[in-house]
Amino acid sequence: MTELIHNAKKALDRLKIKFDDVAIKMILKDTVMVKIWNNQISVTQSWRTIESRIYLAKDKRILELSLSLERPEDIVKVCDEISKYVSVMKESEIYAPLPEPTAYEPLKDLTDAKIRNYMDNPLPLVEGLIGSALDNGAQRVAGTLELSVERKALATSKGFEGEEEGSEVMCYLRAFKEGVSGHWAFGSRRVNEESIRYVGRKAAEIATLSKSKVSVEPGKYDVVLSPLVVGNLLNDVAMMASGLYIMMGFSMFMKFKIGDVIASDIVSLYDVPRNIELARSTSFDDEGIETYDKPIIERGKFTNVLHNVKTSSKLGGKTTGNAGWITPLPWNIELKPGDYSEEELIREVRKGLLITNNWYTRLQNYIEGQFSTVSKDAVFYIENGEIKGYTERIRIADTFVNLLRNVKAVGKTQYLIRWWEVRIPSKVPYLLATNVNITKPYA
Repeated sequence: MTELIHNAKKALDRLKIKFDDVAIKMILKDTVMVKIWNNQISVTQSWRTIESRIYLAKDKRILELSLSLERPEDIVKVCDEISKYVSVMKESEIYAPLPEPTAYEPLKDLTDAKIRNYMDNPLPLVEGLIGSALDNGAQRVAGTLELSVERKALATSKGFEGEEEGSEVMCYLRAFKEGVSGHWAFGSRRVNEESIRYVGRKAAEIATLSKSKVSVEPGKYDVVLSPLVVGNLLNDVAMMASGLYIMMGFSMFMKFKIGDVIASDIVSLYDVPRNIELARSTSFDDEGIETYDKPIIERGKFTNVLHNVKTSSKLGGKTTGNAGWITPLPWNIELKPGDYSEEELIREVRKGLLITNNWYTRLQNYIEGQFSTVSKDAVFYIENGEIKGYTERIRIADTFVNLLRNVKAVGKTQYLIRWWEVRIPSKVPYLLATNVNITKPYA
C-alpha cells in the first residue's frame, strides 16, 4: 500500500462516520515543462502537485471539494468545517448513492520508463523537435514540451480501493516561414522520439506548403479538416454525450434518441478509456466502476449516453464507467479510420479549403449544436484537387449535425493529438466534409 492510498483511506475512515457517502481521490503529479521561443529553450520548469478531491453526501445533499492538501488530518479538518453548512443546503435533484464496488481489470503499462528518464534530461527531445522543423524549411519556431507522471488513489465508503500510475508526453510546435505559420501537436502515455520529431517536421511542412496568397469569399465549401481541428470539434461532440449535459439542455443529443442517424455512416466516434496510448486511459472511474470502450456514434447512429450512477438513475440505463461524481465525461476519444490518405482527400475537393488548426470554438445554440470556430495558422484554398495558395483567417459557422452528416471521406491514418485546444486526448484522422458554411471572423 502506497502512502497515497493510505492517506485516502485514513481520511475516508474518519469522514464516513458523519456522511452517507464519501469518496476521496488523491492525485500526485510530477511535471517537467520546456518552453521554446525563437528556436531556443526559453524556460524549463519542474514541479510537483498534490491534490485531494473529496465527495461528500448527507441526506441527499452533495458537496464536492478540491484541496491542495495531503495529510488526512488536514482534509478532515476542512471537511468538518464545511459540514456545518450541509443542513442549509438543498437536496440534490440528481442524488444517487455511490455504487457497490465490483472487480475491475487493471490496465497494464500505463507508465513509460523513458518519460521518467527524459524528465531528468529533456534536451534530446527538444533538440529533435526544433531541429526537425528547421531542417524542413521553418525560419523560427515556438512551442512546448511537457512530460509528467501522475499517480491517483481512490477510496469510497462503499469499500472500493484502487490505485493507478500513468505517464504522459504532450508536445506542440508552431513553425513560421515568411508570414505563414503551421502548427502540430502530439500527446500520448509513451514518448516516441520519431513522433516528437514529426511534430516539428509537420508544422514546418504546413508553414511552407504554399507561397501564394489567395482571397476566399464567404459561402459553402468542401473542407478537409486536420486531426487538430477534428480533435477540437469532436471533443465538444463527445462532451455533449454526457448524461448531465443532456439533462441540463447543454447538448445537441437531447433532441435525439438512441439509434437516430446523426452523422454519415462512415463516422464512428468512440470513448476509449482503455486505450493505453492515450493519456487519460484508466481502468476505473471516480465511482469505482470498471471502464470500458464504447461507441458514442456508431456508423452514423447515436449509440450511447455517457453515464455515472446519478444520470443513469434519472435517464434510465446503467452507468457506463464515465464518472465524474457530478458530471459524467469522456475519457479519451477515437474517430475510427477510413480509406483515404491526406493527398487523396485533397484530390477529392473541387472547390474547398484545407483547415490545419482552429481555436475559439463556441456554441451559439447547444440543442441545435450550432457552433462557430476560427481558423488558426495556415488555411489553404483547394481547386480541382490542387492547393492553389494560402488564405486569410476564416470561420466555420454551422451545426455539428450538418458537419457530421456531410462527412464524405475519412483518412486512414490516425494521429494522437493533445494540446490546450484538444483537452480530451484524441486518436483521430483527417476528414473531408462537404457543403460547410464558411464566413470571415472580421468585416
